[in-house]
Amino acid sequence: MVIASPAPDPTPPGFHGAVSEFKRRLIEATLTQSGGNRTRAARALGLQRTYLLRLMREFQVNIPPPPGPHGRANGTQTANGADSGGALRPTKKR
Repeated sequence: MVIASPAPDPTPPGFHGAVSEFKRRLIEATLTQSGGNRTRAARALGLQRTYLLRLMREFQVNIPPPPGPHGRANGTQTANGADSGGALRPTKKR
């Protein structure tokens, strides 16, 4: 019977590898707490949103985007109380 050895860890060993792993976990935890909202996560971390996105690519952090347009789930109410419903409305021809 042949037992395959586990794949090597892609992060470099030592201090820099530990720092990279810490950053990745901190970003993941903050994104989870913010419900996947990258703007809120960046604000909580004290980073610019674009820099957070760059770090997410660098550390291969994949948090799914919030559902629906602008992070709202279909069928939820907007700020003024109107039901967004998620349905497309036909546009009027001019």
